Amino acid sequence: MAEEKQAAATPPHAPVGRGEASAEADVAAWIALARANRRAMRLIEGRLKQAGLPQLAWYDVLWELERAGADGLRPFALERRLLFEQYNLSRLADRMAKAGLVERRACAEDGRGHMLAITEQGREMRERMWAVYRPAIAAVIGSSLSLAEKAVLAGLLDRTG
Repeated sequence: MAEEKQAAATPPHAPVGRGEASAEADVAAWIALARANRRAMRLIEGRLKQAGLPQLAWYDVLWELERAGADGLRPFALERRLLFEQYNLSRLADRMAKAGLVERRACAEDGRGHMLAITEQGREMRERMWAVYRPAIAAVIGSSLSLAEKAVLAGLLDRTG
């Protein structure tokens, strides 16, 4: 009876014990997540490459700059928003500026700093990339999970951090 009361009082998302079974489940979940991510990235990057488009990291930068609006973002603010780690954001921004997709502007608040903003050519590239990226996401997630399962998965992954 006491166990039933304890179970009822414990929210379904409360952390589980740290026993051996829990540790094994942690590792199994981690392996499945890492493998799923690797498969997804290979498929998406492969489709972008096949279409003659830049790497997914470029899309990530273009999307965040487009969302930021005409003023753009400081590089450190952009880096915090990105989905993918960008250890060399400065070099990536240089390549994207050279391609005409982003532009560097002086920062009004800090004369030493600069802003990055998307260009019209950058918006067009992001749209071309999305036309390939979106169906690739659907191929990875859409074909194997129901709508309810997708919502559950998103909720579970959001809770991990």
